[in-house]
Amino acid sequence: MNKIYLDNAATTPLSEEVIDAMVSVLKNNYGNPSSTHSFGQEAKILIENVRREIADYLKVSPAEIIFTSCGTESNNMIIKSCVDHLGVERIITSPLEHKCVAETVLDMKKRRGVEVAYLRPDKKGDVSLEQLENLLKSSDKKTLVTLMHANNEIGNLLDIKKVAQLCKENNALFHSDTVQSMAHMDLDFSDIPVDFASCSAHKFHGPKGSGFAFIRKASGLKGIITGGPQERSLRAGTENVCGIVGLGKALEIYLKNMDSYANHIKEIKQYTIDQLSQKIEGVKFNGRSAEMDNSLYTVLSVLLPFKDPMIGLKLDMKGIAISQGSACSSGAAKPSMVMMMVVDEEEMDHTTPLRVSFSHLTTKEEIDALVDALVEIAKSFHIEKANIEHR
Repeated sequence: MNKIYLDNAATTPLSEEVIDAMVSVLKNNYGNPSSTHSFGQEAKILIENVRREIADYLKVSPAEIIFTSCGTESNNMIIKSCVDHLGVERIITSPLEHKCVAETVLDMKKRRGVEVAYLRPDKKGDVSLEQLENLLKSSDKKTLVTLMHANNEIGNLLDIKKVAQLCKENNALFHSDTVQSMAHMDLDFSDIPVDFASCSAHKFHGPKGSGFAFIRKASGLKGIITGGPQERSLRAGTENVCGIVGLGKALEIYLKNMDSYANHIKEIKQYTIDQLSQKIEGVKFNGRSAEMDNSLYTVLSVLLPFKDPMIGLKLDMKGIAISQGSACSSGAAKPSMVMMMVVDEEEMDHTTPLRVSFSHLTTKEEIDALVDALVEIAKSFHIEKANIEHR
C-alpha cells in the first residue's frame, strides 16, 4: 500500500539535509555548550549561528531568540512569566487558540486570579479588532493579549500588525502563537511590534523537541525553568545542540525555497478545493480556509455532508493519514472548540469536519486518491441511508 501523508499541520517529515546535519552534530559536536574547552565552544558556535539565522529572518536581535523544546513550552513560558514577573492582571484571548495557550490562560486564572476576557469570533472564525480595542480601553489593569497568527484548524490569518499596533497604543503586551506561520510566511518583527512569539521546528520539516521563543528586548520577562544561565538565564538546562542545528537547517532550506514551496502548495490546495467541490455534493469549507488570500496556504478545513466519526480510521486503513481536527484534539469524542465556533450545532449533528494539510511534497495524485476515497465513503452512506428508508 502506498501511504499518503496529509497531516502536515500536525507535523512534517524531516528532510534528508536536516537529518544529515543532526547526525553530524551527534557524531562530532557532543561537547556541552557551557564548557569553556574547545569541544564546548564548538557546540556553542553552532547554536549561536542558528540564533543569528533566526534573528536575520525575523529582523530582530539575536539576544531576543531563546531556544526551547517546542511551541507549547514557549507559549507556557511567555504567558506564565508575564503574569508572575511582569504584573499582568488581565488576559485578552479567543476561543480559537491552541490548547497550550487556552489551558495556560485558564491555569493563570485559577491559580493567579487573572481576569480573562474572550473575543467572540464570527462564523467565519474572525475576531473583531473593534471588540479588541474596546476591551483594551475598558480597563487600566496591566493586560496581555494572546492571539494566534494562523489558526491550526481552519487556517484563518490574524492581522498581526494591526493587533500589535493596537496593543502598543493601549500599553498592552502582545503575544502571538506563530507556530503554524513561522517559516511559511515573511515575518518582520522590526515592523510588527509584537512583544512575544513562538515556534516549533517540526512544522517546517525540522525535528520535534526543538523550538524557540521570541522575547522582545527589555520586556523584563524571566524564565520559569530555573537553574543555570543558559539562554540568557531564560531557559536553564543544557541546550539541545543537534535539535537546534536541525531547526536551523530546516529554516535555511525553507527560507531559500519559500516562494517555490508556497506556489506549489497553493496550487495543490486550490486543486483539492476544486476536486472536492466537483465530486462531493454539499461539501463545505470551514472558516476562511478555502479563501486563498485570507488563509494559511498549508491548511484546508473541510466539512463533509455526512456524519462519520470513524472517517479518520477508514482513511488510515486506505493508507491516507489525515486529521479530524488538530493533532491535540483529533482523538476527542466531541468537536473542538474551533469547530464549535464556526459550525452550527445543528449542522454538526449531520456533518464531518476534516483537516487536510499540505507540504511541498504533496502531489495531485495523492489528492486524487484522497478524493476518490472520500467519494467511496460518501457513496456508502447514501446506500446505507437508502436501505434504511427502503426498510
